[in-house]
Amino acid sequence: MSQLQNSWGIFQHDSSQIMDTEMELMAASTSLLDPASDFDRNVPRICGVCGDKATGFHFNAMTCEGCKGFFRRSMKRKAMFTCPFNGDCKITKDNRRHCQYCRLKRCIDIGMMKEFILTDEEVQRKRQMITKRKEEEALKESLKPKLSEEQQRTIQVLLESHRKTFDPTYSDFDKFRPPVRADSDRRSTRRSSSVVMQGFSSEDSSDNYNTSPGNSAPPLMFSSLELNEESDESTSMSVEFSHLSMLPHLADLVSYSIQKVIGFAKMIPGFKDLTAEDQIALLKSSAIEVIMLRSNQSFSLEDMSWTCGSNDFKYEINDVTQAGHSLDLLEPLVKFQISLKKLNLHEEEHVLLMAICILSPDRPGVQDTALVEAIQDRLSETLQTYILCQHPPPGNRLLYAKMIQKLADLRSLNEEHSKQYRFLSFKPEHSMQLTPLVLEVFGNEIS
Repeated sequence: MSQLQNSWGIFQHDSSQIMDTEMELMAASTSLLDPASDFDRNVPRICGVCGDKATGFHFNAMTCEGCKGFFRRSMKRKAMFTCPFNGDCKITKDNRRHCQYCRLKRCIDIGMMKEFILTDEEVQRKRQMITKRKEEEALKESLKPKLSEEQQRTIQVLLESHRKTFDPTYSDFDKFRPPVRADSDRRSTRRSSSVVMQGFSSEDSSDNYNTSPGNSAPPLMFSSLELNEESDESTSMSVEFSHLSMLPHLADLVSYSIQKVIGFAKMIPGFKDLTAEDQIALLKSSAIEVIMLRSNQSFSLEDMSWTCGSNDFKYEINDVTQAGHSLDLLEPLVKFQISLKKLNLHEEEHVLLMAICILSPDRPGVQDTALVEAIQDRLSETLQTYILCQHPPPGNRLLYAKMIQKLADLRSLNEEHSKQYRFLSFKPEHSMQLTPLVLEVFGNEIS
């Protein structure tokens, strides 16, 4: 008995030297990890009292649950034990119940401290705090925006639509009139941009592109939203241009991309509820903007170019100037692509932005603006909810506002593109190189 009392007296003297602030922090929990310890979590932790598997630091020592409970009960009851042997029993997992005196002595020897034991009032307060925290977390979770089943379906439909009209191998580019570059030997490190963005191939093998603007097939009429799917393999350049050598190839690329935008738009939930006239008006006005948005997937921040497979289909600023466009369009276009790329949009956000771009009620010629606006509002709400639920910080900060600003930027680019297209189309030797679909979509700009 005297041996335990002596040990207990030494223990009390030593513990009085501990800073009060440290004790307050450590007493907040009955199970704490030693902040100074750097043990390997893969190595089994052993109870310092009985050698059983430890569950963590309890009352300042690594112990098992059994010894933790024994120490707490002993201290609270101020139990006084005696050893039936010589006061120096070896405590193990199997015999730890045989000698409470030596077990308690061992607890003290390894550093367990009664000051770390919460009083009944402290335990009650801690339980109340835990309950309150759980209630607050549950309330926070209940208030957190969640994607509805309808919104999830909308996102899934848009993803599938985009993937059906997007071929990451760009295999259909070989069907275009070939690119002819005036400076093909000097394509290396120039800062790059392009108004003619990559086309996206349908997964449907029957969706072929008609390249030649002068073939005998019936002209592609955009107004019917029906695309000519017959391929003309005999396409070739009959006229050689020294100044606009890239125009035929890039005209085919834009025409191809318009087809893919049409295919994507048809699958947007609610789009087919619009009249044919409103569908046509929306697509004519938004086509070039959506092409610019889609092209961001092939845009590279490393060399500021659009890489669509092989080097033949790598487009830089110089390529597009050889198709009749000036830096008044190309420089802001490259800036737009850089800023959009840096937003690191999820694919879900990207397809929603394209759909919102198409469903803009203020497009020229739209009659049922209320219905278009209602569809766009649903898409916008879905985008905002997705960002809140799925896009982690800090990337989600003001992300929706930044994405909407991109739509405003696209309007400016669209306006400049229209000006340059109008100038290009006034010259018969240039307009004859454009496809019927391009003339149909952008022709309203020169009527």
